[in-house]
Amino acid sequence: MVERPPAGTIPDAPGSYQFRDAEGRVLYVGKAKSLRNRLNSYFGRRDRMISRTAQMLDEATDVEWIQVANELEALMLEHTLIQEHSPRFNVDLKDDKSYPFLAITTSEEWPRPMVTRGKRRRGIRYFGPYGHAGAIRETLDLLLRTFPARTCPDTKFREHERQGRPCLLFHIEKCSGPCVGEVSREDYDEIVRELIGFLEGDTDQVVDRLRAEMEASSAALEFEAAARHRDRLSSVMRALEKQQMVAARSEDLDVFGLAGDDLEAAAQVFYVRKGRVVGRKGFVVERAEDLDRGRLVAEVISAHYRDDPPRGIPRQVLVPDEASDGPLLEQWLSGEREGPVTIRVPQRGDKRALLETVTRNADEEFVRHRLKRASDHNSRARALNELQEALLLPEAPLRIECYDMSHLQGTDYVGSMVVLEDGLPRTSDYRRFRIRHVEGNDDYAAMAEVLTRRLTAFLEEQAMPVDERPGRFAYPPQLLLVDGGKGQLGVAERVVADLGLTDRIPVASLAKQFEEVFRPGSSEAIRLPRGSEALYLLQRIRDESHRFAIAYHRQLRSKRMTGSVLDGITGLGPARKKRLVSAFGGVRAVQRASLEELQALSWLPDEVAESVFDRAHRPS
Repeated sequence: MVERPPAGTIPDAPGSYQFRDAEGRVLYVGKAKSLRNRLNSYFGRRDRMISRTAQMLDEATDVEWIQVANELEALMLEHTLIQEHSPRFNVDLKDDKSYPFLAITTSEEWPRPMVTRGKRRRGIRYFGPYGHAGAIRETLDLLLRTFPARTCPDTKFREHERQGRPCLLFHIEKCSGPCVGEVSREDYDEIVRELIGFLEGDTDQVVDRLRAEMEASSAALEFEAAARHRDRLSSVMRALEKQQMVAARSEDLDVFGLAGDDLEAAAQVFYVRKGRVVGRKGFVVERAEDLDRGRLVAEVISAHYRDDPPRGIPRQVLVPDEASDGPLLEQWLSGEREGPVTIRVPQRGDKRALLETVTRNADEEFVRHRLKRASDHNSRARALNELQEALLLPEAPLRIECYDMSHLQGTDYVGSMVVLEDGLPRTSDYRRFRIRHVEGNDDYAAMAEVLTRRLTAFLEEQAMPVDERPGRFAYPPQLLLVDGGKGQLGVAERVVADLGLTDRIPVASLAKQFEEVFRPGSSEAIRLPRGSEALYLLQRIRDESHRFAIAYHRQLRSKRMTGSVLDGITGLGPARKKRLVSAFGGVRAVQRASLEELQALSWLPDEVAESVFDRAHRPS
């Protein structure tokens, strides 16, 4: 834990400070108008801090600082240190998804547009990001009618270049045919320049040119050419309709929306160029410090423009709340842009409505983020702590194993073992058991066999040298769950006791009602509150074990039923048997087929067809 620096050693001056751990790794980088005042705030009452700030201070062993001349230098130094060290406790804008870009490979001999995701590369112009790949592909398809650039990969381009024949896109006028010399280098470069200009927002020039060419062709009675210009103009106009006009044609804006709680926030930014929304991006923000709205806005803006924004820096940035250090951020952004930048909160009119739209998108994204985060650490921690408290476990059950049985009237008896580690499924540790020593319908005996085999394997691995253990059953569960009531619990309790593991492995059973859990030594069920995280966790693992067991049971049953009639027939190997079943649509259909229908298959020898027919109609 970091100690307060000696009194009088921290300068009352602007600068940047860094908290480091015992290994010297930078945990957090901050800036301050007064290093003395800012750092002293970290050494107040710990109970008033949010958990992540307290965690950072617990892990830190040292704090150091760099004094600079003014606040702007402190801000720039902070950005440099964050980029260099990527501290884990700084506000981090994590993409909520991999957004698609429309990219143009300007460094290639014959540049081509394409839809791409992932890391940006040199020599490629990127436009976006956009919300949906399907929408941008549709827009690109419309633009190719007006800007017929090649979209084929280099291998296909070279193939058609070698053949001397263009592909279909050339014939439907969506490619100018550079592979076969149908367009000069100068004309092709002009097509690419116009496409880039259109994507940057300079659309009026393209629309005016196409309209003038259409009218000129019509006046010269060249009606086919006029129709082509008309179709291209129509394609451009449809593409423009997809870019809603939200501001004056001369305005470039970035609009930020925020939604969240004390621990996390979702941020959305819409890129408006020449008055049209040309892309958007979303982030999930982990709030390491107790930031008010103004400081959060400032941190999001700093992090976004620090990391090479895809659309550059516009003249105006719209935000939902006044950013702390707003003038300082404007000064920094103006220097990066080499032109004036203003940050403001719109109060009324179209820009206020646009900000509300972006904020609604951020709010919806935050809800989706919460819903899809079954891996949410806080929810998992609450669930495990609630289980420990409700079931009186010695520790939070970081590894839970759940067992279930499945059979059909005593046939194809199988068992399943599913595993949660830290509240998340660990599918690599799932196991399936085929019951070997149980006759008829006896769930208790089947459960005993499965648990005995699993825990015996664990003991055998524990007896091996560490470097020789195969690792299949190397770890014991901190909670062993069985699907059922008191009877199944008694089986699990007896197996664990027989193997001498009572003190090491707690057991419990899930009754038919999800709210009821049974533990050894108590005849009364433990009822978990509806809506609790612990109950949700138990529902998930029970459903997963049930699904896993049934899937294995169905697999074995299908395999048995398929082989019961067609296995062992001379001349009917695996490939021919698969073809036969496919030809009739199933094993039962093969059984119902007449001898004539079987012999009608040209690839099935008559003697094999007779054997199949005899086997299918043999008395049971």
